[in-house]
This record gives sequence, C-alpha cells and structure tokens, in this order.
Amino acid sequence: MEPAELMQLAIAKCRQGLAAGQSPFGCAIARGNQVVACAHNRVLLTSDITAHAEMNAIREACQEVGNIFLDGAIVATTCEPCPMCMAALHWARVDTVYYGATIADADAAGFNELQLPAAELLRLGRSAIKLVPGVLAEECRGLFAQWQANPDRRVY
Repeated sequence: MEPAELMQLAIAKCRQGLAAGQSPFGCAIARGNQVVACAHNRVLLTSDITAHAEMNAIREACQEVGNIFLDGAIVATTCEPCPMCMAALHWARVDTVYYGATIADADAAGFNELQLPAAELLRLGRSAIKLVPGVLAEECRGLFAQWQANPDRRVY
C-alpha cells in the first residue's frame, strides 16, 4: 500500500473523530496491501489520556493480527508521534512510520506537547524504525484548522 493512500485513510478517520468532537489526530496501519487498523484520537471520549490515535490503532492492529508484534507494518499518522506513541510503535516493531503535521504544529494549535521530536527519540533509543515526515503535510495541518473552528474544542 502506498503511504499517501494509507494517509488518506488516517485523514478520513481523523475527520470522523472531529465530527464526533474529538481532537485532530488519525492513524492507519497496514501490512502488505491489507489495512489492519484505522483509528482516531479518543482521549476526550474515553477520559483516557493514552487514547491517542496511534495507541488506538496499535491496539486494533494487534487484535486483528493476533500478535503484539506488527513486523513489516507501515503506519500513517496525521501528526508526528509523541514520545509515548513513538515508543509504542517501536515496541510493536513496525517497519516505517509516515507522518504529516509535526509536533510543532500540534504545539502551535495549543496542545501540551513534549518537545522531543520522534526522530530524536528513535536515535536515542537506537530504534530501527524508519521515520518519514511530510506525507500530505498541508492536508494534515489543515485538520488543526478544522478542529480550531469548533468553539467547543478542548486541548490537553
């Protein structure tokens, strides 16, 4: 599956989350040509600060494949993974993570981001994950603008 195609699925799932009052993050995971998970952020819905889009997608993907490891998987996430999500993706042994918007974009939108770029976390941890920024970046950044148009939005 092409990264841009997978990112389109993550963006569509993010928009579903936005329509439900959630925050602007989506993630899709594929192995080969099979999508094994697609999730949006559900932090507010579940009152679970760990319910980021990537964490939800990892949980779904592991259930789908019946394994805690997602060897060979590619991940498309609308925003650069936070340290928690990047660590979980490392532990799940995904192959490549593609992302659109950056941690700086999320910070600028008002989210309480740790200023630790995913690439730096991978470098410090000596992770083999390939990290590819800038996939459909403008469209992914636009999700923050869509979210900011909601007067009832909540940051965390």
